[in-house]
Amino acid sequence: MTETPEKSPSEPPERPDRHERDDSADTERDTIALPSHVAGSGTLDRLVETARDYARQAASENTLKAYTKDWAHFARWCRMRGADPLPSSSQLIGLYIADLAAPSGKAPALSASSIERRLSGLTWGYAQRGERLDRKDRHIASVLAGIRRKHARPPAQKEAILPEDLRDMLATLPHDLRGLRDRAILLIGFSGGLRRSEIVSLDHGKDDTPDSGGWVEILEDGVLLTLRGKTGWREVEIARGSSDQTCPVHALTQWLHYARIDFGPIFVATSRNGLKATSERLSDKHVARLIKSCAREAGLRPDLPEAERVRLFSGHSLRAGLASSAEVDERYVQKQLGHASAEMTRRYQRRRDRFRVNLTKAAGL
Repeated sequence: MTETPEKSPSEPPERPDRHERDDSADTERDTIALPSHVAGSGTLDRLVETARDYARQAASENTLKAYTKDWAHFARWCRMRGADPLPSSSQLIGLYIADLAAPSGKAPALSASSIERRLSGLTWGYAQRGERLDRKDRHIASVLAGIRRKHARPPAQKEAILPEDLRDMLATLPHDLRGLRDRAILLIGFSGGLRRSEIVSLDHGKDDTPDSGGWVEILEDGVLLTLRGKTGWREVEIARGSSDQTCPVHALTQWLHYARIDFGPIFVATSRNGLKATSERLSDKHVARLIKSCAREAGLRPDLPEAERVRLFSGHSLRAGLASSAEVDERYVQKQLGHASAEMTRRYQRRRDRFRVNLTKAAGL
């Protein structure tokens, strides 16, 4: 969430800032162009457009939106203090992150992790403008180290959806076309340990569409997902379950059959009357809303107020649920989640039956 500094009555009215961008496409137009000494031609102009298209694929849409907002917030912060964001200044960045950690106005203080995310956005913003931001410069690094030391706290983790929770959530869904789709989303997301963006980016078959993030192949023993990640392609195997009610493969094939999907996006919207599937790919926000809604309807964590219960669950709850409940060698879970290290996988393992392994007694005490 972007915090806006409070304006005092004495401050001048805002003027459009030449450094503030509303979207990444504007930046790409400025940075990807023919050199001034090269004459344009039809072929070269087409290659410029092709290069811009590739540049847009360098990061996910959500990441680009977040980075764009980060830069816009910083540019406005500079403008309201009579400063200019360009050229890059490590001293100015140090003051900026200090204000984020201990704001003088009504804006809430940001956590150390949120400030580091802002710095990533500024690094990207400067790079798009031909500048370099050195995060290791002492004016930035020392201030950030102090923020971490004084304000750092354990990350707020989302609640894991365990198998019994998932069964209760599935029982809340209707037995219509939307219900078939949402069952498949929950079961595929859980058993594949997928991010919500990975779920909705799946296509039917290898001939993927331009906005695809991977495709699905239905085999005799299960489903094979081929996903495009930050570090390349990876395969995720989802085997059949013990019953049709909880089998992700059965749920997916039922949805594909009744929705009559044999090409393009798998998880799409339905018509207003809910009788047929459209060609419109679902947003990843649908997955988050679905999980929160089903968790509320299933009455998960009844010991907490409803508002707090809903905040506990998100798209990551499915990934955390698989990591926390799969009783297999850790390396298989790590591979399924696509983690580079076992340590990252362990961060997802959140069990409610703590102390199930008693090392104290095992050691003989």
